[in-house]
This record gives sequence, structure tokens and C-alpha cells, in this order.
Amino acid sequence: MPLRNKIRSHALPNQPSPQSRSTPPVTDSPWGPARLALTAIFAVDGFLFATWVVRIPDVRSQVSASHSALGLALLCLSIGAVLTMPVVGRLCLRYGSRVVTVGSLALLSLAVPLPAHAHSVPALGGVLLLFGAGYGGANVAMNSAAVDLVAQLRRPVMPSFHAGYSLGGLLGAGVGGLLADTLSASWALALGGLSGLAVTAAAGVVLLRSPDAPQVTPERPDAGHGASRTLPHAKLLVLMLGLTALCTAYGEGAIADWTTLHLTDDVHASAGTAAVGYAAYAFAMTSGRVGGTWLSIRLGQSRLMLLGGLAAAAGMLLAALAPSVPLAIGGFVLVGLGLANLFPLAIAQAGAAGGPQGVALASTLGYGGMLIGPVMIGFLADAAGLPLALTTVAVTATVAAFLPLTVRRH
Repeated sequence: MPLRNKIRSHALPNQPSPQSRSTPPVTDSPWGPARLALTAIFAVDGFLFATWVVRIPDVRSQVSASHSALGLALLCLSIGAVLTMPVVGRLCLRYGSRVVTVGSLALLSLAVPLPAHAHSVPALGGVLLLFGAGYGGANVAMNSAAVDLVAQLRRPVMPSFHAGYSLGGLLGAGVGGLLADTLSASWALALGGLSGLAVTAAAGVVLLRSPDAPQVTPERPDAGHGASRTLPHAKLLVLMLGLTALCTAYGEGAIADWTTLHLTDDVHASAGTAAVGYAAYAFAMTSGRVGGTWLSIRLGQSRLMLLGGLAAAAGMLLAALAPSVPLAIGGFVLVGLGLANLFPLAIAQAGAAGGPQGVALASTLGYGGMLIGPVMIGFLADAAGLPLALTTVAVTATVAAFLPLTVRRH
């Protein structure tokens, strides 16, 4: 591979490498077919997951599961995802991220209808293992494909892909809510899966036919006089970026599960107002990701992550300790804006440092944060109250704000 096409692990997107300083960024048609297709794939991923989430109560009634039994079944989804992610990183290196992305998303689309046909908790756990494998595989593969495309465009456009995921999630939740009273879970999930297959096929054809982006791989110690970092050092950077993703996902998972309960029980909002509060947080996160590319260019990625983490920390303290509903909702909006770009940029930089396996490691750590966040909040809430428990999100957001600065110094 010619030297000018190599992607060096120490050239983070907001710190151009020497060749990128001498070669202007690719600005012709920044919304080319490959980027549009990959954004659609991110949106489908979010749509499919939301389609399943809004039908969890129906599936729970169908299998007659207690809260604890349902929790164990849902844990199978997470186990399937975590076990699959490292394997998919290696598959991306061997077969290419785009091919694995299309295959994983097709598997996820096929798995979405299956929970509606489970009639026992063990059966539900089994199909959710498959669901988790498709979901975890799709997340690693499409993020790896996005890292390659970011390198090709030489623009920090990773937040725009995650904005597509957020928009797809909002669409899936909205459509699922509208169909909840008119369609059974089996029909709704089947239609969701068919929609996912259709969009995956259309976007996949465009993505696979588009010119391949240069695959981002970690710089080897013997890559020449320009290689100043050994592979173990790159792995350390990926680990630090994975911890950034973990701290960010800790907050996202905690807020997803505990926002409405905090607003109703601690701030005394009505159920409808609490739902609006969570919707405001989700909309703020989506808006922050839509503007993430512009902010990355204007501020630089490290500065954007620093300001975002500090904003999220301040917003969480306000939301957790506010005495009134408007202040609490305002705090959650600030959290959404602050957290919006931390995870996408951490994954992008992990991919720049470690290639697809870097994405896999950072994604696995991030997913772990989303798993432990709600659980930790629950235990702390029993011991010290939910408002105080939620302040731990401010702590993790602050850590996520400063970790990228350490990475930048390295």
C-alpha cells in the first residue's frame, strides 16, 4: 500500500498527520452514496432496536415472566452482543467492514420477529442471544466501516452516523407506539424486521458498490521511520478511549432506565410530563449529533469532548438535585447535548488507533458501561436515594471529558 494511503494510528482526526496537512480534505460531494447508505444502515439499527424495546411489555406478558426472569432473559441479549463483538472485529479485518455490516444487520432484521414467538423464558433468552449477536455485530461492523469512511473523507463526520442511529430510534419508538393498540407484537415485529431487511438490501447494494475506503489499521512497529508508536502503545490508547466510551454509556444507560422514575417520584412530575422529559433528552442528544461534525471542525474533537463531558456533568447535577420539574428537564436536555458526541468520537479515535479490533474493544467496553449503569444506579438508589445515585453520572461524565486529553498528549 502506498505510504500516502496509510492511516497512521497516531493521527487522530483532530490532529492531522503530515500528509493530511499537505493534502486538502475531500470536500467534493461530502454526502456521497457511501455516506448516505451507511447513515441509513445506522438508522435501521436504531429503528430495529427501538421496535423491539417498545414491545417488551407485550413479550413479557406472553412468556409470563417475573421482573427478575425478564431481567435474566434481557441479559442474554447483552451476552450475545458482548461475545460477538470481538469476533466481528476479526471478521472485519478478514472480509472487510462493509460486507460484515450488511450480513450482521440482515441477521438482526431476521432476529427481530423471533421474541414474539417465544412462549417461555428460556426460549426468549435463546432468541435474544441471536438478537444480541446481530445487534453487537452490526454495531462493531458499521462503526468500523464509518471509521474507514471518515478517513477517506478526511472530515470528522462520525457524529452524523450516530445521529442517524438516534433518528432511527426515535422513528422506531414513534411508529411502535402508534401501532401498539392496533397490531399484535408478532405482526409489529415482523413488519419491523421486513422493513429492516428491505432497507439493508437497498443500502447494502449502494455501500458495497461504492469505492472502498482505505481500511484503517494500526501502525506496525516496523512500518518505517514515521512509526513512532508500537502496537502495544496503540492498544493502550484504544483501552483509554474504550474507558471514555464506557463512562459515556454508563450515563446513557442510567438515564434511559431512571429518568422517568426520577421525574415522577423525586420531582413529582406527572407520567406524561416525565415522558416529555425523556423525549426532550433524546431529542437534545439527536440534535447534538446532527451538529457534531460542524462542532468537531470548529472546536476540534478533544475540545468538543471536554466541553461535552463537563456540560453533561453540570446538567446531571442540575437534573438530579433540581427542586422543580422545568429545571430538572432543562438539566436532562443539557446532559443529552453534552453526551451526544462523546461516544461517537471515542469510537472513531479508537478505530483510528486500532482498526476494526480497536472499534470492537472500545464498543465492548462501551456496551459494558451501558449494562452496569442502570444496575449501579439501582443499588445506590436503595442505599442513598435516587437523586444522589444519579450524581454518579456527573462523575463518569467528568472522567469521560478528561480522558481524551490524556489520549491526545500520547
